Amino acid sequence: MTITTFSALGLAETLLRALDQQGLTTPTPIQAEAIPPLLKGQDVLGIAQTGTGKTAAFSLPMLHLLAAKPEVPAQKSARALILAPTRELVLQIAAAIRQFSKHMRLSQTSIVGGVPIGKQIRAMTGGVDILVATPGRLLDLVNQGHVRLTNCSFLALDEADRMLDMGFIHDVRKIVKMVGDKRQSLLFSATMPKDILRFAQEILNNPIRVEVTPQEISVDRIAQQVYHVPQSDKRNLLTKILADKSLERVIVFSRTKHGADRITKQLDRAGITAQAIHGNKSQGARQRALSSFRDGKARVLVATDIAARGIDVDNITHVVNFDLPHEPESYVHRIGRTARAGAEGTAISFCDSDEFPLLQNIERLTRRPLELLGGTPPVVIPGSTRSPAKRNRGGGRRGFGNGGQRRAARPAQGGRSRQTAAAR
Repeated sequence: MTITTFSALGLAETLLRALDQQGLTTPTPIQAEAIPPLLKGQDVLGIAQTGTGKTAAFSLPMLHLLAAKPEVPAQKSARALILAPTRELVLQIAAAIRQFSKHMRLSQTSIVGGVPIGKQIRAMTGGVDILVATPGRLLDLVNQGHVRLTNCSFLALDEADRMLDMGFIHDVRKIVKMVGDKRQSLLFSATMPKDILRFAQEILNNPIRVEVTPQEISVDRIAQQVYHVPQSDKRNLLTKILADKSLERVIVFSRTKHGADRITKQLDRAGITAQAIHGNKSQGARQRALSSFRDGKARVLVATDIAARGIDVDNITHVVNFDLPHEPESYVHRIGRTARAGAEGTAISFCDSDEFPLLQNIERLTRRPLELLGGTPPVVIPGSTRSPAKRNRGGGRRGFGNGGQRRAARPAQGGRSRQTAAAR
């Protein structure tokens, strides 16, 4: 039976009232599949990318169960623990829980790095119902004796694949062992590599598996386009594209922190309001940049992949992949920042000859050729074992647009990336 309303899920009236006040009445697919088994006390293994509603999928049943068995938290302890890989995602989850639990008497706090530790220690002194944390700072406070985890009855791990990528998996294992065995657990991940699957088997007890495939999300509502352009020309191309005012709210993805800063400075010099967000920024600077972007004061947010996890901003019209990611799944996460909540969006990628194999991997994953907006794709020689990048070295600079002339992004008329047929 298809569940079409939150009330049909059996959630507490206080939660339904909070959801109704936010205009939320219909659960997303991941919510409809994950909430019922969690309400029954079962463990859940969820596969879903950002933007599918997974925060509500695990926080609503958690709040329902905590409110159904009210307890006074033990000192320095939490009844429920949620781990997430980045500060932004922790704060986003905490903000969502505050909205969902506004009619409940449940306490919560957040523990993240990059901010003074004293306030976090004081917040945990009397204990809380819900603790949302990044693994590194939480483990610091546990080791210092300021936090105890043995009383946690609910454990949620969000963005598990990103925690693996960021090197947190050993810290997470230590934390899970401290929580103890008498708990309900869930793990959400956008992808399911073997390491994450093995880890899920370690910590979950006979879990129910729920899945929303990222391919469906990326293909349905996002126009995916590509420019073939030398690395040295990318910043100029970006500036020209952003001259088009229809790109109203844009996230630009850079592979490196220094690259993000350089892009931001060039855009500022061109009179385009931009903010950078990456791991070298303090928590305060990251929050100010995000607030400026969310409030419309900055038209462009330049981000690295790690910092971008947890960015929850509505009405993002375009995503620009200044650098293509090494993992095609990261491409899906990136472009999923647009086309949220049923809207449509556009993703524009810049592809240097060195990045051509990455583009091929992306098209294989999404099963969709990117629409060619400009430039000349590398020529793939059938049966050759050399990369397109190596074949093109020394062959001169390739421009973008017709005849090497640069031009701003515009809606293409049914064009297809010519490299796709060659790649296949």
